[in-house]
Amino acid sequence: MDSSTTAAPCFFSLLLPLSINAATFQIVNRCSFTVWAAWATTGPRAGGGNRLNSGQSWTININAGTTGGRIWARTGCSFDGSGRGNCQTGDCGGVLQCQGYGRPPNTLAEFSLNQFQNLDFFDISNVDGYNVGIDFSPTSGGCRGIRCSANIVGECPAQLRAPGGCNNPCTVFGTQRYCCTNGPCGPTELSEFFKTRCPDAYSYPQDDETSTFTCPGGTNYSVTFLPL
Repeated sequence: MDSSTTAAPCFFSLLLPLSINAATFQIVNRCSFTVWAAWATTGPRAGGGNRLNSGQSWTININAGTTGGRIWARTGCSFDGSGRGNCQTGDCGGVLQCQGYGRPPNTLAEFSLNQFQNLDFFDISNVDGYNVGIDFSPTSGGCRGIRCSANIVGECPAQLRAPGGCNNPCTVFGTQRYCCTNGPCGPTELSEFFKTRCPDAYSYPQDDETSTFTCPGGTNYSVTFLPL
């Protein structure tokens, strides 16, 4: 199916019983140009994709207990009648219907549903770089939304520039300092470039303290792609 997944065990060690209701995500394109929306999850592995012209929206349902969820915009895409092609940013293996994560640079709306204490955990991440702005807001549940929309592409440091976007330093350099793959690490001058422009978004992999947000399980959401 292109708009839902099935429930699976999560990666948190402590769980309360899961809600039986899927969460609804309305994906909206407010950019002045066409994007190819994509989503993918790891628990279980699933995903999909859809072309959205400016002003168009697409609604998907994600089952309770889903983990490793991402929603992102692909740009500069061209697909043939069988759904094969490529995108300048966010490409997911050259297919319209994504079944895995996209290629950087791409701004990410990330989520895991009905986890510890039956909470949804959600965030915006620049750990895979930035291609379009994102507003990630609950439409129920009474909790706050988050946004990352700044001139990151236009102001991108020279060493991070990429066609159609701005890479995160881990993508470019692949070192422990930037990727945090072998233990603790902290912010760098390049991650701070992203953090100062989008303070609510992840700027490096361990940027948890100010970048992870929660809502009650069963909350519905909107993910809106924005200019800049």
